[in-house]
Amino acid sequence: MVRFQCGVWLVGFVLVGMPLGADEKPGHREKPNRLAKETSPYLLLHAHNPVDWYPWGEDALTKAKREGKIIFLSVGYSSCHWCHVMERESFLDEEIAGYLNEHFVCIKVDREERPEIDAIYMTSLHVFNQLSKNGRGGGWPLSMFLTPEAEPFFGGTYIPARDGDRGISTGFLTLLKKVQDVWTMQPANIRDDAKTLTKYVKIELENQRPALLVKLTPELTDNLQQVLTEEFDEKHGGFGYVASNPFRPKFPEPSNLLFLLDRVRRAKAAGDSLEPALSQLTVTLDHLAMGGIRDHLDGGFHRYSVDRYWRIPHFEKMLYDNGQLASVYAEAASITDREDYRRVAREIADFVLERMTSPEGGFYSAMDAESENEEGKYYRWTRAEVEAAIDDGELRSLFMSVYGLDRDPNFEEEYYVPQLAEPLLETAAARGVPFAELDDRLSRARRLLREVRAKRTPPLTDTKILAGWNGLMIRGLADCGRILNEPRYLRAAEAGAEFLRQHMTTPDGRLFRTYGQGNAKLNAYVGDYAFIIDGLIGLHRATGDERWLARAEKLMESQIELFWDDASGGFFFTSHDHESLLARAKEISDSAEPAGNSVSAQNLLYLASVLQREPYRQKAERTIMLGSRLLAQSPAAVPRLTTAVAELLAARNDAEK
Repeated sequence: MVRFQCGVWLVGFVLVGMPLGADEKPGHREKPNRLAKETSPYLLLHAHNPVDWYPWGEDALTKAKREGKIIFLSVGYSSCHWCHVMERESFLDEEIAGYLNEHFVCIKVDREERPEIDAIYMTSLHVFNQLSKNGRGGGWPLSMFLTPEAEPFFGGTYIPARDGDRGISTGFLTLLKKVQDVWTMQPANIRDDAKTLTKYVKIELENQRPALLVKLTPELTDNLQQVLTEEFDEKHGGFGYVASNPFRPKFPEPSNLLFLLDRVRRAKAAGDSLEPALSQLTVTLDHLAMGGIRDHLDGGFHRYSVDRYWRIPHFEKMLYDNGQLASVYAEAASITDREDYRRVAREIADFVLERMTSPEGGFYSAMDAESENEEGKYYRWTRAEVEAAIDDGELRSLFMSVYGLDRDPNFEEEYYVPQLAEPLLETAAARGVPFAELDDRLSRARRLLREVRAKRTPPLTDTKILAGWNGLMIRGLADCGRILNEPRYLRAAEAGAEFLRQHMTTPDGRLFRTYGQGNAKLNAYVGDYAFIIDGLIGLHRATGDERWLARAEKLMESQIELFWDDASGGFFFTSHDHESLLARAKEISDSAEPAGNSVSAQNLLYLASVLQREPYRQKAERTIMLGSRLLAQSPAAVPRLTTAVAELLAARNDAEK
């Protein structure tokens, strides 16, 4: 029986997810800490904390071992609201910082720069929660306590600074003292807990073997369709909602939408029924486009909705979401010939070109959820603000009616997040006017509101440039350019690809993960290679230019050399020469970003077809087989891999003809 000697005793102090509220604390360090030498905007935000932060690296790990100190690991990202709250409440607090500096080695990690660190220790938290049966989940900021050897033994997420804050009995400072007391009095027990937790984390991350008895058949794709049908929200779109909890967060899940697109396309080509895939796709896209999760003024989508109805978002905007959703809406427009889908795709592309593109052509990572320490302040409106901004009474009435400002406020009692009650196509039909005419009139109102919004303090833009996320955006822009016949989107995609080649690729063809302040650094991960190759394939499809195909092939050869597992098939998350960590995983399941192995399988199949490379097809099949257990038992976890199965089966059929 698994038993934590200290972990169970400490578990009562860990907190997950707190309500919004005031969160300002004084504290600033004139002399910057070690994070001042970093390029991540998130890490740089903490450079003047009184906490003596280290970035993840040998200096911090050696210090912990040498001094026999517990490591406090804090993982977050720039657009994370609660990460900012915990910084203001705890990491700017002189008393808390003093205690941390005296008793702990403190490491701050940007999870977007170091996803392998985040994956290991987030998995540690999930395993800890399961073993201690506390019923809690994960999230960011991730707050983990590690032995001097970097083995996890205890952790949580956001923790208020002091006892009684936000109605919680035990605060961060008290927790730090409890952890230090146990380390002083019972270090052997903590080390035993850490060994136990580390063992299960390694099993969780590394125990991935193909199920060789699972046959790759069309039934695997049918199984996923059946699961999505069972999880589908017929009224509001999307998947996995719980009717009894309408305020459970809801995500766009573009990997599901891309699977549905592929299924509709194949059914259409074969003359088969398009249902239920088509209705699930269009209902979801309609409600996403109607809801507050879409920024109806500046374009683009926020990361997720806090409710079933897509009404109120968590306001950060992520490049990886918008890159994938640009592809989804453009492809959906090509299948359905719907002008409103074309407009959403254009809005995404225009937003990224205007707000998230660097002068050199690369694409920034994210925009924050908050400004002036308030989540959503940049995006919300009062009725009086809208009335003052739109001076044409008829136009003002139209805008307020269409976007819901003639009803009760929908955000924090007095504010509005603009959203549609129905698809704009239906509004135009009901009013008896062409869609283009209605949209043109509303665009004038949206322009007036944008002018007002432009005078507000904008959210922070995370200007680091991540290789893989740029690959997803390149693919999105290439698809928009091809389908919408917009050369400027293709030019932007090509400029992004050139930026990656010039600034984030070594002379021998290796990729860096991140770029900021004129410097590229850190080993790229398998997803970086996979997503960039996918973007290059998108450019090849859009332009027919062979140079993009040649670059995709060259990069695939580098990926195989650096990440391929010849023993079991598939690609490791980290390269063969990456630093040694607690575990070395293979990424199979899709989440907000698709899995590197899933996209790699699709890339290999495309290159095998156009280049006539049979070894690529064989590697694609072995990569798919790596996830065969999930394909058979939990298909909802692997929609992109399921799409690769459909592509592999189609390639087999073509070869037999």
